[in-house]
Amino acid sequence: MNAIPKTHIAIDRTLTQDDFDAFAALSGDDNPIHVDPTFSARTNFGRTVSHGMLLYTILRGLADQLAPGARQVSQELKFPAPAYAGEPIRFEASLTEHNSSHWSVTMRATRTHDQTSVCEGLCILESTQRRAQ
Repeated sequence: MNAIPKTHIAIDRTLTQDDFDAFAALSGDDNPIHVDPTFSARTNFGRTVSHGMLLYTILRGLADQLAPGARQVSQELKFPAPAYAGEPIRFEASLTEHNSSHWSVTMRATRTHDQTSVCEGLCILESTQRRAQ
């Protein structure tokens, strides 16, 4: 069984336009709302916003620190507010349930200046360790 070193982890990170551009290049999601400041300035957001999956990727990395080596079985995500380049964000993951083969991890990314949630979710992870026979 995978060892559980801790039950909560948090990091603070400020995403940049370069992060948005790199994620767009890697993922193929080059929606102008993420990569074109001129286009984005004319939207309700007023500027570029992070890809939701970029936020989740950081959170998933935290979940892996809670259950190292586990594989993801499912995820549920909500993006209640935008995350903008240059804004500090707190990323948190908490182990909320664990049995011999599965972990439930709740996740949240919050803009630190106003405590607004920009990503909330739950992922279910499964042990990749072989059981003794």
